[in-house]
Amino acid sequence: MRKTWWLAVSAAVSLALGGCSSPDESKKVETPKAAPVAEKTPDVFQAVFDTSRGQVVIEVHRDWAPVGVDHFHSLIKTGFYDGSRFFRVTRSYVQFGINGNSTTNGLWSTARLPDDRVKQSNVKGTLSFAHLGANTRTTQLFFNMKNNKELDKQGFAPLGKVISGMDVVERFYSAYGEMAPRGQGPDPSKIEVQGNTYLDAKFPRLDYIKKATIQ
Repeated sequence: MRKTWWLAVSAAVSLALGGCSSPDESKKVETPKAAPVAEKTPDVFQAVFDTSRGQVVIEVHRDWAPVGVDHFHSLIKTGFYDGSRFFRVTRSYVQFGINGNSTTNGLWSTARLPDDRVKQSNVKGTLSFAHLGANTRTTQLFFNMKNNKELDKQGFAPLGKVISGMDVVERFYSAYGEMAPRGQGPDPSKIEVQGNTYLDAKFPRLDYIKKATIQ
């Protein structure tokens, strides 16, 4: 049985306000892509998410979390996050990072990363990998929607921060609530198996990444 990916937090979370998304051709899931030729990750770079709500720009710092940043850079370069839904949207977190194609997702989700030391705090606007415990990070990340400093002691290492478009993140559709089984939102284990087919059928109003690029 697949494990459901959670942020290791026990506090209850509330819903944030959100709007609706309109389906378009960019939501189609592409066929799996091969890994690119290895290249050196820049010390600082911008990850640009062209989303269904607008553009979000994240300034990524390799010295904050080198293992996580190298992995994040590779995932963007392969197009892994293209079409990825923001499947958990609450007042505390916006979580994403399951590829809409289950085959593609499976190529990456079994490779678990060694932990990075936490050097920055999980304040509002920072981006961190989700995990289940020590050395379990794979592809899922979350934006901190408030100051979640309690996560610092739980090993969540921020790798960057939003420098443009935080207002876009705050408008992502949130009415589905917390993810299953704690709420009525999507079940991550079903996303992993069924991909965006499951989300399109059950949660069609989720916002998503049209295209992620490196600048």
